[in-house]
Amino acid sequence: MEVMYARCAGLDVHKRTVVAARTRPAAAGEWEREVRTFGTMTVELLQLVDWLQAWDCSHVAMERTGEYWKPVYNLLEASFTVLLVNPQHIKHVPGRKTDVQDAEWLNELLAHGLLRPSFIPPVAQRDLRDLTRYRTTLVEERARVVNRVQKLLEGANIKLAAVASDVLGVSGRQMLEGLVAGQADPAVLANLARGRLREKLPELQQALTGLVRPHQRFLLATQLAHIDFLDEQVAAVSQEIIARIDHMSLPAEPPARLPPADIGPTPPPAEGAPPLSAAQAVALLDTIPGVDVRLAQVIVAELGTDMTRFPTDRHAAAWAGLAPGNYESAGKRYSGRVRDGNQSLRTALVQGAWAAAHTKDTYLAAQYHRLIGRRGKRRALVAVAHSIIVIAFHMLRDHVPYRELGGNYFDERKKEAVTDRLIKRITKLGYSVSLTPLPATV
Repeated sequence: MEVMYARCAGLDVHKRTVVAARTRPAAAGEWEREVRTFGTMTVELLQLVDWLQAWDCSHVAMERTGEYWKPVYNLLEASFTVLLVNPQHIKHVPGRKTDVQDAEWLNELLAHGLLRPSFIPPVAQRDLRDLTRYRTTLVEERARVVNRVQKLLEGANIKLAAVASDVLGVSGRQMLEGLVAGQADPAVLANLARGRLREKLPELQQALTGLVRPHQRFLLATQLAHIDFLDEQVAAVSQEIIARIDHMSLPAEPPARLPPADIGPTPPPAEGAPPLSAAQAVALLDTIPGVDVRLAQVIVAELGTDMTRFPTDRHAAAWAGLAPGNYESAGKRYSGRVRDGNQSLRTALVQGAWAAAHTKDTYLAAQYHRLIGRRGKRRALVAVAHSIIVIAFHMLRDHVPYRELGGNYFDERKKEAVTDRLIKRITKLGYSVSLTPLPATV
């Protein structure tokens, strides 16, 4: 088999150690190999860099193991072409299993060009990705604290959630603060309601009649303070995300495209204008139904703005974990569940799909309701999320705004079939149908 990289190395990365195996040509067509173990402290990793440079290694490969690869990658990316590979790909090629043999096996696979690298975005995009993921964590933690508040109220016989749709809205928050202050009169607490909630004053008085003990007031005050703290943190991180997006610079040169997979023909790279800036991409993606500014920021942070790294939209969907899996044996197709991918992006897109499914007269909502009957809610949401990332891919690649196809797109596509089906249903109910086309509207 042809050797692609004569001077390369494979790294088996762990929490405290990195086992490195390097290779270079020797005399008489032989190969010289050496294995050495390094620590993961910064000083020790710099020794690893010097050790690899001593043999003029051009490429280095390592498996994606949790978060342990990041310190190594940070110090190697400036001096070598680093391939971060999926461990599942390595398992498809049999080999023995020890730390030293893992490093040697990675080295051999890399030398023969049998490894496919994972996509690692530029530093600015990685920083933005950290911020958006941390904001998501804060929002999820806030939701957990709100659930704890409702659990505490149930334990105190306060049924506020049964009357008010938002326990922590303006009215609900004032009632909860009244409970913390020691107010026990349900009429006084119910009178704190604002807006349309005042139409439910009798129900509120019944819901606010409970048995609130001092220890529950203390817990409620602590939980409300925790929610306020999380709100401040979310606002601060959101402001930092906006500032990073406004000042994010484009990469000096476009990154290499991912190797094509066997899922269709590969079109030529997009030509013309350079990739959009992050701020332009967010503004463009915000026009997709179900995609708000926050989701647009997540898409830019995870996917980037340069779509030339993905040969087709199907590659982008597969990278996000929204492409159907392939599992066929003896001519039968088995489970087609989605493959593994970028979990942060997939979760955000499914949430956006849920929002798009509840919009009016849109293509994405029509797609959801068309699939939900025969495929179920979950599969329909994944299909809509797949459509969103395909739409985002073409908008970012071609620099075009979102074009709404309308909620009747599927009916218009097969108008005759839909008409015949509806006529048959009405005829079975005992009616005669005659159709008169409406005049065309200008």
